[in-house]
Amino acid sequence: MSHDRYHLEGRRVRAAFDAAAAGYDAVAVVQAEVRARLLERLELFRLAPQRILDAGCGTGHGTRALLRHYRRAGVVALDLAPGMLAQARRQRPWWRRLDPVCADAAALPLADASVDLVFSNLMLQWCNEPDAVFREFRRVLRPGGLLLFATFGPDTLKELRAAWSAADGHTHVSRFIDMHDLGDALVRAGLAEPVMDVEHLTLTYADLRSLMRDLKTMGASNATAGRNRGLTGRQRLAAAEAHYERLRRDGRLPATWEVVYGHAWAPTAAARPAPDADGAVTVPLTDIGRRRR
Repeated sequence: MSHDRYHLEGRRVRAAFDAAAAGYDAVAVVQAEVRARLLERLELFRLAPQRILDAGCGTGHGTRALLRHYRRAGVVALDLAPGMLAQARRQRPWWRRLDPVCADAAALPLADASVDLVFSNLMLQWCNEPDAVFREFRRVLRPGGLLLFATFGPDTLKELRAAWSAADGHTHVSRFIDMHDLGDALVRAGLAEPVMDVEHLTLTYADLRSLMRDLKTMGASNATAGRNRGLTGRQRLAAAEAHYERLRRDGRLPATWEVVYGHAWAPTAAARPAPDADGAVTVPLTDIGRRRR
C-alpha cells in the first residue's frame, strides 16, 4: 500500500466512473469544452491515421468525433470503467470501425507500433504514474505517430483545496501534475518534439455543495489514499463552506480548472531506441530532422 497521501486508489476510481456513467454527460461541462478544443488542435496536423487510440474515451463523444474526422480510420475506444464503455456504445453510428476495450492506460492490451494517433482527453490526471502511461503510448504508436492529450494542472480546484485545507487535515482534491513535469515525462518516455501549453477555465456555482455534487455526479470522487474514511461532520463542512464563501463574487463561487495540453511524436528512426535506466535516449544525428506534418 502506498504511503503517498495523494496516491489514487484504482478500484475506487473505476467504481466511481462506473456509477457515474449514466449521468456523466449532464454535468461534464469542462470535459466537453476541453474535448472540443483538443479536437480543434487536430487541424494543425496533416494526418491520415488508419488506427486511433482514444485513451479514456468516457461516454464516447470524442470517439465519435474522431470517426467523423478520419473516415477511413478505426478507433480503439479504451476506458477503465465498463459503465463508460456501455454508454459509449450508444453513440451511433459505429459501423465496424470501433473496438471498445476495458483496460488501464498504463498496461495497454495493444501490440507494439499498432496505432497512428493516440488521443486522450482528461484521462491522465486519474493515473498515478504518467511516465508509465507515456511509455505505453510510445510503445503502441507507429514511428511518426502522434500523441495529443489534455489533462489538469496544479491550479485545478485550487479554491476547493484551500477551503478543505482550512477545515481538516485530509486530502480532498487530487494532486495535479505541472505542465513542465509532464513535458519531462514525455521526453523520458522517448517521445519526440514535445509541445506543452496551458489555459485556465473558471466555472461558477451557487454554493460549495453544488460543486461537490457535480464532481460526484461526473465520477470525480475523492480517490486519494489520504481521504477521510468516515463521514464528513457538519462542523468540518461548515468550516470549508465559510472559507470558500470569502471568494463569492456577484452571487457565485468560482472553481478554477487549469487545462494542460500536450503533443509529441513517436520517433521515426527504424530502431525506435528505448530509454535507458536513467531515461536517456540515444539517437543518431542522422535521424534528427524536420518532421513532415
